Amino acid sequence: MAQQSMVLASYGELPDDQAIVLERHLQDCATCRQELAEVQGMFSTLETRPVVELNPNFLAQSRMRLDEALDQIPSHSFFARLRTNFFRWVGNVQSAPALATLLLGFGFLAGNYVHRYQDEHTPKPQPPIVLTNATEGAIANVSGIVRTANPDVVQVLYNRVVPESMEGSLNDPQIRELLLMGTRAAAANGVRTDSVSYLANECRSAHGCKGDSDGKDVRSALMVSLRYDKNSGVRMKALDGLEPYVEQDRHVRDAVLDALLHDTNPQVRTEAIGLLQPVQADSSVRQVLRTVSTSDDNPYIRTASFQALQGMDALQ
Repeated sequence: MAQQSMVLASYGELPDDQAIVLERHLQDCATCRQELAEVQGMFSTLETRPVVELNPNFLAQSRMRLDEALDQIPSHSFFARLRTNFFRWVGNVQSAPALATLLLGFGFLAGNYVHRYQDEHTPKPQPPIVLTNATEGAIANVSGIVRTANPDVVQVLYNRVVPESMEGSLNDPQIRELLLMGTRAAAANGVRTDSVSYLANECRSAHGCKGDSDGKDVRSALMVSLRYDKNSGVRMKALDGLEPYVEQDRHVRDAVLDALLHDTNPQVRTEAIGLLQPVQADSSVRQVLRTVSTSDDNPYIRTASFQALQGMDALQ
């Protein structure tokens, strides 16, 4: 600490309170007095030399090297920092006897107060927690808190999630609703894949995705899976279920075109090109195929799109 203080003092950057501590130390330490005299002599010699203007590039490079070197220095341990701060605090206290007396009195009063506080606030033994129906599913949420006559006892009202199952035909509205929920709120990836697969099979069977509201809901769920599901296998199953409706449903067609343009899986994009064959006369389909055939990063996708365009021109 004395060596660091002497360096700061030589540069004129030592705070006044630390300067007092350094002066007291120098009175009892001949070695540090000699070292301080040598440092001051070095600075006096340097002041007689002419100051050379540094090159800005050299200065910037030096600062960068200094920053890198400082970053590589391991940080001091917690105990080393604690020891340094302690000795610095002791030096400040030695330079102010009145402050030391005040701190001693404050410590005595604080110790008394802490002792009384601990006695008054020692935790008392708590009554046991009683759970009713502890095996009937997981706790979903807490619905209420009820005060009791005993201030140390409280009644907590909570709801449980109880696993259930349902078995029925795929045409059953409740079964279909559960499958739709499985496409967006499944507990595992396998559940989501199976839900999309069953719904896609229903669509391909021509009686699960008809024009009623339930059928539109199924098609919407498959389109959402095609656009946003992270599993390429799920997206492929969604495409398979939407195939019968590419020609008659404009929204389905747009979803397939979006898959061709933006899907990250080449197999999904190739399947989308095949699904667009029945709607070759659609101008938007031809425009997307032209764009993909000329500017797509994947050469295989470019070739497949070009061949699809050539087949459309031949048919026309």
